[in-house]
Amino acid sequence: MTRPPFLDGLAASLPIVMGYFPIAFSFGVAATQGGFTGLEAFALSLIIYAGASQFLALALLASGAPVLVAAFTLIAMNLRHVLYGPALMREAGEGATRRHAWGWAWGLTDEVFGQALGALARGQRFSEPYMFGLGLGAYASWVSGTVVGAYAGGGALEGWPAVNAGLGFMLPALFLALLLSILNRRQLPVIVVAGAVTVVATLAISATSGILLGMLAGAVAGVLRK
Repeated sequence: MTRPPFLDGLAASLPIVMGYFPIAFSFGVAATQGGFTGLEAFALSLIIYAGASQFLALALLASGAPVLVAAFTLIAMNLRHVLYGPALMREAGEGATRRHAWGWAWGLTDEVFGQALGALARGQRFSEPYMFGLGLGAYASWVSGTVVGAYAGGGALEGWPAVNAGLGFMLPALFLALLLSILNRRQLPVIVVAGAVTVVATLAISATSGILLGMLAGAVAGVLRK
C-alpha cells in the first residue's frame, strides 16, 4: 500500500523542520530580548511567518521605526512569494489541481517552494494533499520553535555564542541545500544573474532592494533563456 500524499508531504518537510525549529527558537529569544512578550512573539510567527522579515521587524520596531514604515518594508521584502504559486503550477503542468490553492499557498516559504519544486523535478506528480503536509510541517515547526524560544527567555543563548552564531546560518544553509538539489546547467546562468544583482543592489542600496531587484533580474533572465 502506498502512503497517503499528505503523509508524504509531512515526511518531506522533515529537513525544513530541522532547519526551522532552531531559527524560530532564536527568533523567540531575540523577541523577548527586544522587549516583546511571549504572546507577541508567537503572534508575529503565526501571522507573518517569514523568517528574515520577522528579524527585520524586530530591528525596525525596536529602533522606533513607525509601524507603517515597518509594514511596507516587510511587504516589499516578501513580494517574491507572490510568484511562487504561479511558478509551481507552471512546473506542475496543465492537469494539476488548484482547488485548494488558497490554503496550501499560505505555506509557500522559500524552503517549502524549493522542496516542492525539487519533488516535481524528480518526476513526482503534483498533489494538493502533499502540499498541505509539506507546508503544515514547516509551519508547525516555525510557530512551535518561536514559542519555545520565547518561553526560554532572553538569556537562554548568552552563554553559548557559537550556538547563537550557528542558528543564524542554518536558514540560508538550508535553502542553499535545497537549491543545489534541483540545480542543473540550464538554470545556472539565471541563478548567477539573480545572485549577482542581489549582492550588488544590497551593497549599493539596501537588503530589501537587493532581494527585489535580484528576483526581477532572475525572472527576466529566465524569460530571455526560453
